[in-house]
Amino acid sequence: MKKIFDISLVDPLSFIGTNDKNIKLIENNFNTSIVVRGNQIKLDGNKDEIIILSKIFNNMLLTIEKRGLVEESDIQILIENVNSNNISTNEIILHTYKGTIFAKTRGQIKYLNAVNNNDITFAIGPAGTGKTYQAVACAIAALKNKIINKIVITRPAVEAGESLGFLPGDLKEKIDPYLTPIYDALNNMVEREKLKFFIDSKVIEIAPLAYMRGRTLHDAFIILDEAQNATTMQMKMFLTRLGVTSRAIITGDLTQIDLPKKSASGLVEAVNILRNIDGIACVNFDAKDVVRHTLVKDIIKAYSNNESKNEK
Repeated sequence: MKKIFDISLVDPLSFIGTNDKNIKLIENNFNTSIVVRGNQIKLDGNKDEIIILSKIFNNMLLTIEKRGLVEESDIQILIENVNSNNISTNEIILHTYKGTIFAKTRGQIKYLNAVNNNDITFAIGPAGTGKTYQAVACAIAALKNKIINKIVITRPAVEAGESLGFLPGDLKEKIDPYLTPIYDALNNMVEREKLKFFIDSKVIEIAPLAYMRGRTLHDAFIILDEAQNATTMQMKMFLTRLGVTSRAIITGDLTQIDLPKKSASGLVEAVNILRNIDGIACVNFDAKDVVRHTLVKDIIKAYSNNESKNEK
């Protein structure tokens, strides 16, 4: 089978890589002939392989449209997902005005499937694995598809080495600066005017965890971010806010617990108590799921190895 793949919508050099390194990486994993001619890539080989390569190329284009470049690590992840039969159209999470958001790693694909098939999903792992960003994308997708009619995003008012008491304003004003990653994600997914309307009309609500007490949230998508810093009582309070046809995602990094030493993390306890209940899923990420700079993976591994040595 032969096929011509057009890459004219992006910078060809960004796609093929310096000295064709991206194409060579793909060639080393497939038997299909891949020939680059200007803005076109000519494929000649097995039909099944060409279908797979088309999916990989499409995902590479989406990555370039979003970030301006595609790295070798991105391509390697796509190849690994193919070899594990994980790459499919189901990896698309949300179409936005800036492009398409999709699950890129094995962990992210597992995460997406867990959210789609459960009412409560725990997402646990290191920074850079897309836990929060993907949670927000899933929430926006559910709102867009009219599965829910409200999004509530919250987090505990606990930060490493910071004292909220010295900051001006009420609790919400004090914690808003710590919610910057949430606002950044929303700005990448929803046009400015529409986002302002959603927030003003409380279709999208971003608030400290303390504001959740006493509420019951129906037809809502609820996200608890940085849940490792929620106490046992706060976690129980949050989980019991779930109303009819609502779903929740709880994200956290167990290596970044900032609670006082005498306070146990409600996230740790919740996962241990609830992991075997139908309708509740727990997805664990590791360094392989990091989608930031490639050095971030090495940093996480180095810290993890050092902690293992200290435990011994």
